[in-house]
Amino acid sequence: MNLLSKFFIIVLIINFLINAWGSEPIPAPPQKQPIALTNAVIHPVTNPVIENGTILFDKGLIVDLGTDVTIPSDALTIDLQGKHVYPGFIESYSRLGLTEIGAVKSTNDYNETGQINSNVRAEVAVNPESEYFPVARANGITMAVTLPASGIISGQSALLKLDGWTWEDMTLMAPVSMVMHWPELQVRTGSWRKPVEEQQKDIQKNKDLLEKTFKDAQVYLVAREAAQKKGTPFHKKDLRLEALIPVLKGELPVWITANSLQQIEAAVGWAEDLNIKMVLVGGTDAIYATDLLKEKNIPVIITSILKLPAHRDSDIDEPFTLPLKLYQAGIKYCIASTGASSVRNLPYHAAKAAAYGLPKEEALKAITLYPAEIIGVADRVGSLEKGKEATLMVTDGDPLEIMTRIEKLYIQGRDTDLMNKHKQLYLKYQERYKQPGS
Repeated sequence: MNLLSKFFIIVLIINFLINAWGSEPIPAPPQKQPIALTNAVIHPVTNPVIENGTILFDKGLIVDLGTDVTIPSDALTIDLQGKHVYPGFIESYSRLGLTEIGAVKSTNDYNETGQINSNVRAEVAVNPESEYFPVARANGITMAVTLPASGIISGQSALLKLDGWTWEDMTLMAPVSMVMHWPELQVRTGSWRKPVEEQQKDIQKNKDLLEKTFKDAQVYLVAREAAQKKGTPFHKKDLRLEALIPVLKGELPVWITANSLQQIEAAVGWAEDLNIKMVLVGGTDAIYATDLLKEKNIPVIITSILKLPAHRDSDIDEPFTLPLKLYQAGIKYCIASTGASSVRNLPYHAAKAAAYGLPKEEALKAITLYPAEIIGVADRVGSLEKGKEATLMVTDGDPLEIMTRIEKLYIQGRDTDLMNKHKQLYLKYQERYKQPGS
C-alpha cells in the first residue's frame, strides 16, 4: 500500500469518527467559566417571575439572578432575547437506566428474584448509554429517581443526573428511599385469575412475610448494636436485614406503592406502628384518604395522570383531578410519569392536571420543587435561587405546552447536549425527500 492510499484511509477514518461523534450525545464537561443568561423571563418557582432578568452561574452554582446582576468580565454572556428560564424537571419515579428494550431480557435490570431484596441498589445497575436519557433531557427532564420494581421489598432507589460518563458520575443521591409494594389485599375475579382460595393464601403469605422480615430486622438491629459492646460475640452480617437498619432508625424513608383505599390504610397503619417514614406512591384512591394522609403528614407521589379511572363508578376525570384534590387538602405531593420510555411526557402529566383545575404555578412545582422536597434535595435543586445548583433550561415558551421547544439545558452548570435518537431520525428522514428520486 503506497503512502497516498494510507493517507486516504486515515482521512476516511477521521471523517467517520467526526460524523459518529457529531451524531451521538456526548456528556458535557464541567463548567469552565461564569455564564450569564441575559434579557430572560426567569421563573424561579419559589419567587415571582422576573421580566428582563439575568441569571449568573459559575462552577455549577447560581451566583445571582434578578434585574440588577453584575456580570464578571470573564463571563460568557448569552442574550436570550426574551426567552424563558425554568428549573429543570425532576422525574420522581422511573426505571431510567435500568431498562432499554422490553423484548430483550438482557437490557432489563429492574427485577430481582424473590420477594425481599432490600439490599439491591439501583444506581450500580444503571446503563449510562441508555437512549432514554437524551430523549428525556430533550424535553427538560434533568434528574430522575430510578428504582427496582420486583417483590414486596424491591430495594433502594437513587436520584440520577441525566448526563454523565458512568453511573458514579450520574448519581446525585443514593439511596433516596427503600422501595416497597404493598401486598394485594383484595381477591380479584376473572377467568384468567387464580382461584379465590389460592389468592387468599397468597395474600396471607405476603402479609406474614412482610411482618416476619421487619421483626427479624428489629432483632438483627439489637444484635448488631450489642456486638459493638466489649465482650459480646460478633453477629454475622445479613445484607438484606442490614439494609433495613436505616429504615428502622428513621434515616431512610420507605416509598410504598399502594393504590386501593384498603392498601393505603393498611400501609399507613403499618408505618405508624413501626415509626417508619413513609411516602405513598401511586395512590389511586388517595382521594378517599385525604384526612388520613393529612393527619399523618404523608406525601404522595402520583404515578401518571394520563390514565383511566380505577373504578366503574368513578368520575371520568378522577385521575386528572387527583393533584387538585391533594392540593386543596393541604397534602404534599408531586407528579411522576413512571417507566422509562414515557419519562419525556412528564410535563404533559402536569399540564393535564392544570387543565383540570390545578393552578398552573402548582403544576410547575409538582415536577420541580415538590419532588425535590419529597426526595430531600430541595436545598440543591428544584428552584432557581442563589447558592442552588445551576440545573435549568431555556425555552421559547411555557414548557407545559406541547409545542414549546427546549433550546438549552444546563445540569450543574454544564451545557448539556440536546441531541437524541428521535432528533437524529427526524434529521435523517428530512434529507430523504431532498434527494432526487426519493
